[in-house]
Amino acid sequence: MYNIGIVANVEKPRVREVATKVIDYLEKRGVRTFLTREKAEALGCPHRGLEEREMAHLSCLLALGGDGTLLRAARLAQGYPIPILGVNLGHLGFLAELELKDLYPALDQLLAGRYALEERMMLQVEVVRDREVTFRALGLNDAVIGKSGGTFSRLLRLRVYVGRDYLNTYPADGLIVATPTGSTAYSLSAGGPLVAPELKVMILTPICPHSLHSRPLVVPGEKEIWVKPCQKDLDTMVAVDGQQTKKLEYGEQVKVTRAEATVKLVRLKGESFYGLIRKKLLQGGARPDEEGPAAPPDFRNNFQC
Repeated sequence: MYNIGIVANVEKPRVREVATKVIDYLEKRGVRTFLTREKAEALGCPHRGLEEREMAHLSCLLALGGDGTLLRAARLAQGYPIPILGVNLGHLGFLAELELKDLYPALDQLLAGRYALEERMMLQVEVVRDREVTFRALGLNDAVIGKSGGTFSRLLRLRVYVGRDYLNTYPADGLIVATPTGSTAYSLSAGGPLVAPELKVMILTPICPHSLHSRPLVVPGEKEIWVKPCQKDLDTMVAVDGQQTKKLEYGEQVKVTRAEATVKLVRLKGESFYGLIRKKLLQGGARPDEEGPAAPPDFRNNFQC
Protein backbone atom coordinates (compact mmCIF):
# COMPACT_ATOMS: atom_id res chain seq x y z
CA MET A 1 0.00 0.00 0.00
CA TYR A 2 2.32 2.71 -1.27
CA ASN A 3 -0.26 4.92 -3.01
CA ILE A 4 -3.76 5.38 -1.62
CA GLY A 5 -6.52 7.44 -3.19
CA ILE A 6 -8.92 9.38 -0.95
CA VAL A 7 -12.51 9.61 -2.17
CA ALA A 8 -14.50 12.07 -0.08
CA ASN A 9 -16.85 15.03 -0.27
CA VAL A 10 -14.36 17.47 1.20
CA GLU A 11 -16.85 20.34 0.93
CA LYS A 12 -18.47 18.96 4.09
CA PRO A 13 -16.57 20.28 7.14
CA ARG A 14 -16.56 16.98 9.08
CA VAL A 15 -15.41 14.95 6.08
CA ARG A 16 -12.78 17.58 5.27
CA GLU A 17 -11.39 17.33 8.81
CA VAL A 18 -11.24 13.53 8.71
CA ALA A 19 -9.65 13.51 5.25
CA THR A 20 -6.96 15.95 6.35
CA LYS A 21 -6.10 13.84 9.40
CA VAL A 22 -6.05 10.61 7.38
CA ILE A 23 -3.71 12.12 4.79
CA ASP A 24 -1.34 13.27 7.53
CA TYR A 25 -1.53 9.86 9.25
CA LEU A 26 -0.71 7.98 6.06
CA GLU A 27 2.02 10.35 4.88
CA LYS A 28 3.85 9.91 8.22
CA ARG A 29 3.90 6.19 7.50
CA GLY A 30 5.44 6.61 4.08
CA VAL A 31 2.23 6.29 2.06
CA ARG A 32 1.56 8.75 -0.75
CA THR A 33 -2.02 9.98 -0.88
CA PHE A 34 -3.98 11.33 -3.82
CA LEU A 35 -7.37 12.81 -4.62
CA THR A 36 -9.03 13.81 -7.86
CA ARG A 37 -7.80 17.21 -9.06
CA GLU A 38 -11.04 18.95 -8.08
CA LYS A 39 -11.00 17.54 -4.54
CA ALA A 40 -7.27 18.18 -4.09
CA GLU A 41 -7.72 21.85 -4.98
CA ALA A 42 -10.71 22.13 -2.65
CA LEU A 43 -8.59 20.68 0.15
CA GLY A 44 -5.75 23.09 -0.59
CA CYS A 45 -3.25 20.48 -1.78
CA PRO A 46 -3.27 20.58 -5.61
CA HIS A 47 0.01 18.62 -5.75
CA ARG A 48 -1.98 15.55 -4.65
CA GLY A 49 -4.41 15.84 -7.55
CA LEU A 50 -4.87 13.16 -10.23
CA GLU A 51 -7.16 12.80 -13.20
CA GLU A 52 -10.14 10.57 -12.45
CA ARG A 53 -8.92 7.86 -14.84
CA GLU A 54 -5.59 7.72 -12.97
CA MET A 55 -7.22 6.90 -9.61
CA ALA A 56 -7.89 3.33 -10.75
CA HIS A 57 -4.14 2.61 -10.90
CA LEU A 58 -3.36 3.29 -7.23
CA SER A 59 -2.86 0.62 -4.56
CA CYS A 60 -6.19 1.22 -2.83
CA LEU A 61 -9.11 3.65 -2.63
CA LEU A 62 -10.28 4.90 0.75
CA ALA A 63 -13.91 6.07 0.66
CA LEU A 64 -14.70 8.52 3.48
CA GLY A 65 -18.45 9.12 3.74
CA GLY A 66 -21.67 7.21 3.23
CA ASP A 67 -22.59 4.53 0.75
CA GLY A 68 -22.83 7.15 -2.00
CA THR A 69 -19.15 7.91 -1.55
CA LEU A 70 -18.26 4.23 -1.84
CA LEU A 71 -20.34 4.00 -5.03
CA ARG A 72 -18.37 6.94 -6.43
CA ALA A 73 -15.14 5.13 -5.54
CA ALA A 74 -16.43 2.08 -7.42
CA ARG A 75 -17.06 4.29 -10.45
CA LEU A 76 -13.55 5.74 -10.23
CA ALA A 77 -12.16 2.19 -10.14
CA GLN A 78 -13.57 1.79 -13.68
CA GLY A 79 -13.62 -1.98 -13.41
CA TYR A 80 -9.95 -2.29 -12.44
CA PRO A 81 -9.16 -4.72 -9.55
CA ILE A 82 -8.24 -1.94 -7.11
CA PRO A 83 -9.43 -2.66 -3.53
CA ILE A 84 -11.81 -0.19 -1.89
CA LEU A 85 -12.11 0.39 1.85
CA GLY A 86 -15.23 2.21 3.02
CA VAL A 87 -15.33 4.32 6.20
CA ASN A 88 -18.82 5.33 7.27
CA LEU A 89 -19.22 9.01 8.08
CA GLY A 90 -22.90 9.02 7.16
CA HIS A 91 -25.98 7.32 8.62
CA LEU A 92 -26.62 3.65 7.80
CA GLY A 93 -23.45 3.00 5.80
CA PHE A 94 -24.30 -0.57 4.86
CA LEU A 95 -21.45 -0.94 2.34
CA ALA A 96 -18.76 0.65 4.48
CA GLU A 97 -16.48 -1.69 6.43
CA LEU A 98 -15.56 0.73 9.22
CA GLU A 99 -16.99 3.30 11.58
CA LEU A 100 -14.88 6.36 12.34
CA LYS A 101 -13.88 5.12 15.82
CA ASP A 102 -12.16 2.11 14.24
CA LEU A 103 -10.37 4.01 11.49
CA TYR A 104 -6.75 4.37 12.60
CA PRO A 105 -6.18 0.84 13.95
CA ALA A 106 -7.77 -0.41 10.73
CA LEU A 107 -5.38 1.68 8.62
CA ASP A 108 -2.45 0.04 10.43
CA GLN A 109 -4.00 -3.35 9.71
CA LEU A 110 -4.45 -2.40 6.05
CA LEU A 111 -0.84 -1.25 5.70
CA ALA A 112 0.36 -4.47 7.31
CA GLY A 113 -1.52 -6.49 4.70
CA ARG A 114 -3.89 -8.12 7.21
CA TYR A 115 -7.11 -7.96 5.25
CA ALA A 116 -9.32 -9.98 2.93
CA LEU A 117 -11.01 -8.98 -0.32
CA GLU A 118 -14.67 -9.53 -1.07
CA GLU A 119 -15.62 -9.52 -4.74
CA ARG A 120 -18.95 -7.97 -5.75
CA MET A 121 -20.61 -8.21 -9.16
CA MET A 122 -21.43 -5.09 -11.18
CA LEU A 123 -23.98 -4.21 -13.82
CA GLN A 124 -23.22 -3.05 -17.33
CA VAL A 125 -25.93 -0.68 -18.48
CA GLU A 126 -26.35 0.35 -22.12
CA VAL A 127 -28.91 2.52 -23.86
CA VAL A 128 -29.52 1.18 -27.37
CA ARG A 129 -31.22 2.80 -30.34
CA ASP A 130 -31.33 1.04 -33.72
CA ARG A 131 -28.57 -1.32 -32.51
CA GLU A 132 -26.30 1.63 -31.69
CA VAL A 133 -25.18 2.18 -28.10
CA THR A 134 -25.79 5.81 -27.08
CA PHE A 135 -24.83 5.47 -23.40
CA ARG A 136 -22.81 2.99 -21.35
CA ALA A 137 -22.06 2.82 -17.63
CA LEU A 138 -21.01 0.40 -14.88
CA GLY A 139 -22.92 0.20 -11.61
CA LEU A 140 -22.36 -1.55 -8.29
CA ASN A 141 -25.86 -1.04 -6.86
CA ASP A 142 -28.52 -0.63 -9.51
CA ALA A 143 -29.92 0.82 -12.69
CA VAL A 144 -33.20 2.69 -12.28
CA ILE A 145 -35.49 3.44 -15.20
CA GLY A 146 -37.93 6.08 -14.03
CA LYS A 147 -39.63 9.38 -14.61
CA SER A 148 -38.01 12.76 -15.11
CA GLY A 149 -39.26 16.28 -15.66
CA GLY A 150 -42.91 17.07 -14.97
CA THR A 151 -44.31 13.52 -15.16
CA PHE A 152 -44.47 12.89 -11.42
CA SER A 153 -48.19 12.03 -11.22
CA ARG A 154 -48.42 9.73 -14.27
CA LEU A 155 -47.54 6.06 -14.54
CA LEU A 156 -44.96 4.77 -16.98
CA ARG A 157 -45.49 1.67 -19.06
CA LEU A 158 -42.26 -0.29 -19.21
CA ARG A 159 -42.01 -3.37 -21.43
CA VAL A 160 -39.52 -5.86 -20.04
CA TYR A 161 -37.81 -8.85 -21.65
CA VAL A 162 -35.50 -11.34 -19.92
CA GLY A 163 -33.32 -12.60 -22.73
CA ARG A 164 -35.70 -13.31 -25.61
CA ASP A 165 -38.65 -13.96 -23.29
CA TYR A 166 -41.30 -11.30 -22.76
CA LEU A 167 -41.84 -10.83 -19.01
CA ASN A 168 -44.38 -8.05 -18.47
CA THR A 169 -45.37 -4.50 -19.28
CA TYR A 170 -45.22 -2.77 -15.94
CA PRO A 171 -47.55 0.17 -15.20
CA ALA A 172 -45.41 1.75 -12.50
CA ASP A 173 -43.37 4.77 -11.45
CA GLY A 174 -40.29 2.94 -12.65
CA LEU A 175 -38.23 -0.23 -12.49
CA ILE A 176 -35.07 -1.08 -10.55
CA VAL A 177 -32.54 -3.63 -11.79
CA ALA A 178 -30.26 -4.29 -8.82
CA THR A 179 -27.23 -6.39 -7.96
CA PRO A 180 -27.14 -8.38 -4.70
CA THR A 181 -25.12 -5.45 -3.31
CA GLY A 182 -27.92 -3.09 -4.35
CA SER A 183 -30.57 -5.33 -2.79
CA THR A 184 -30.05 -3.44 0.50
CA ALA A 185 -30.55 -0.03 -1.15
CA TYR A 186 -33.36 1.44 -3.27
CA SER A 187 -34.63 -2.00 -4.27
CA LEU A 188 -35.24 -2.87 -0.61
CA SER A 189 -37.18 0.37 -0.09
CA ALA A 190 -39.36 -0.53 -3.08
CA GLY A 191 -40.19 -3.96 -1.65
CA GLY A 192 -37.41 -6.05 -3.18
CA PRO A 193 -35.78 -9.03 -1.44
CA LEU A 194 -32.48 -9.10 0.41
CA VAL A 195 -29.94 -11.16 -1.55
CA ALA A 196 -26.62 -12.51 -0.27
CA PRO A 197 -23.77 -10.65 -2.02
CA GLU A 198 -21.93 -13.74 -3.26
CA LEU A 199 -24.79 -14.68 -5.58
CA LYS A 200 -24.47 -13.72 -9.24
CA VAL A 201 -28.04 -12.62 -9.92
CA MET A 202 -30.05 -9.53 -10.83
CA ILE A 203 -33.18 -8.34 -9.03
CA LEU A 204 -36.06 -6.69 -10.90
CA THR A 205 -38.16 -4.53 -8.59
CA PRO A 206 -41.03 -2.37 -9.91
CA ILE A 207 -41.47 1.00 -8.21
CA CYS A 208 -45.05 1.57 -6.99
CA PRO A 209 -46.60 -0.75 -9.58
CA HIS A 210 -50.28 -0.34 -10.39
CA SER A 211 -51.17 -4.02 -10.71
CA LEU A 212 -51.12 -6.30 -7.69
CA HIS A 213 -49.38 -9.11 -9.57
CA SER A 214 -46.27 -7.02 -10.25
CA ARG A 215 -43.79 -8.57 -7.84
CA PRO A 216 -39.98 -8.49 -7.59
CA LEU A 217 -38.14 -11.15 -9.56
CA VAL A 218 -34.64 -12.60 -9.22
CA VAL A 219 -33.02 -13.74 -12.49
CA PRO A 220 -29.67 -15.41 -13.27
CA GLY A 221 -26.77 -13.06 -13.84
CA GLU A 222 -26.02 -14.45 -17.30
CA LYS A 223 -29.36 -13.21 -18.64
CA GLU A 224 -29.92 -9.96 -20.55
CA ILE A 225 -32.62 -7.63 -19.29
CA TRP A 226 -34.21 -5.25 -21.80
CA VAL A 227 -36.48 -2.40 -20.75
CA LYS A 228 -38.38 -0.23 -23.24
CA PRO A 229 -40.60 2.74 -22.25
CA CYS A 230 -43.84 2.51 -24.25
CA GLN A 231 -45.10 6.12 -24.12
CA LYS A 232 -44.01 9.00 -26.31
CA ASP A 233 -45.36 11.80 -24.14
CA LEU A 234 -43.63 10.98 -20.84
CA ASP A 235 -40.05 11.92 -19.99
CA THR A 236 -38.04 8.96 -18.77
CA MET A 237 -34.44 8.49 -17.73
CA VAL A 238 -32.00 5.85 -16.60
CA ALA A 239 -29.81 6.40 -13.53
CA VAL A 240 -26.88 4.11 -12.69
CA ASP A 241 -26.01 4.10 -8.98
CA GLY A 242 -27.80 7.45 -8.81
CA GLN A 243 -24.72 9.15 -10.26
CA GLN A 244 -24.64 8.52 -14.02
CA THR A 245 -27.83 9.46 -15.82
CA LYS A 246 -29.27 9.74 -19.31
CA LYS A 247 -32.62 10.99 -20.52
CA LEU A 248 -34.24 8.39 -22.75
CA GLU A 249 -35.55 9.35 -26.16
CA TYR A 250 -38.58 7.55 -27.54
CA GLY A 251 -37.43 4.35 -29.23
CA GLU A 252 -34.38 3.86 -26.98
CA GLN A 253 -34.12 0.71 -24.89
CA VAL A 254 -32.11 -0.05 -21.79
CA LYS A 255 -30.04 -3.22 -21.76
CA VAL A 256 -28.73 -4.46 -18.40
CA THR A 257 -26.28 -7.34 -18.05
CA ARG A 258 -23.77 -8.62 -15.52
CA ALA A 259 -20.51 -6.81 -16.15
CA GLU A 260 -17.24 -8.64 -16.62
CA ALA A 261 -15.67 -6.16 -14.20
CA THR A 262 -16.14 -6.59 -10.46
CA VAL A 263 -15.54 -4.46 -7.37
CA LYS A 264 -13.18 -5.64 -4.63
CA LEU A 265 -14.12 -4.46 -1.13
CA VAL A 266 -11.56 -4.59 1.68
CA ARG A 267 -12.74 -6.61 4.67
CA LEU A 268 -10.88 -6.27 7.96
CA LYS A 269 -13.35 -7.39 10.63
CA GLY A 270 -14.57 -10.66 9.19
CA GLU A 271 -18.22 -9.83 9.94
CA SER A 272 -20.72 -11.77 7.84
CA PHE A 273 -23.45 -10.35 5.62
CA TYR A 274 -26.03 -11.88 7.95
CA GLY A 275 -24.55 -10.14 10.97
CA LEU A 276 -24.72 -6.84 9.11
CA ILE A 277 -28.36 -7.50 8.22
CA ARG A 278 -29.18 -8.05 11.88
CA LYS A 279 -27.28 -5.02 13.14
CA LYS A 280 -27.99 -2.41 10.49
CA LEU A 281 -31.39 -3.34 9.09
CA LEU A 282 -33.34 -5.58 11.44
CA GLN A 283 -32.40 -3.98 14.75
CA GLY A 284 -30.96 -0.65 13.70
CA GLY A 285 -27.73 -1.47 15.57
CA ALA A 286 -27.53 -4.43 17.96
CA ARG A 287 -26.46 -3.91 21.56
CA PRO A 288 -23.55 -6.01 22.84
CA ASP A 289 -25.93 -8.33 24.75
CA GLU A 290 -27.91 -8.94 21.54
CA GLU A 291 -25.02 -10.29 19.51
CA GLY A 292 -25.85 -13.90 20.35
CA PRO A 293 -23.41 -16.71 21.12
CA ALA A 294 -21.18 -18.27 18.52
CA ALA A 295 -22.78 -21.37 17.02
CA PRO A 296 -21.18 -24.64 18.23
CA PRO A 297 -20.23 -27.30 15.67
CA ASP A 298 -23.37 -29.30 16.50
CA PHE A 299 -25.65 -26.28 16.77
CA ARG A 300 -28.35 -27.90 14.61
CA ASN A 301 -28.94 -30.50 17.36
CA ASN A 302 -28.95 -27.89 20.11
CA PHE A 303 -30.93 -25.08 18.52
CA GLN A 304 -32.65 -23.08 21.22
CA CYS A 305 -34.44 -19.73 21.16
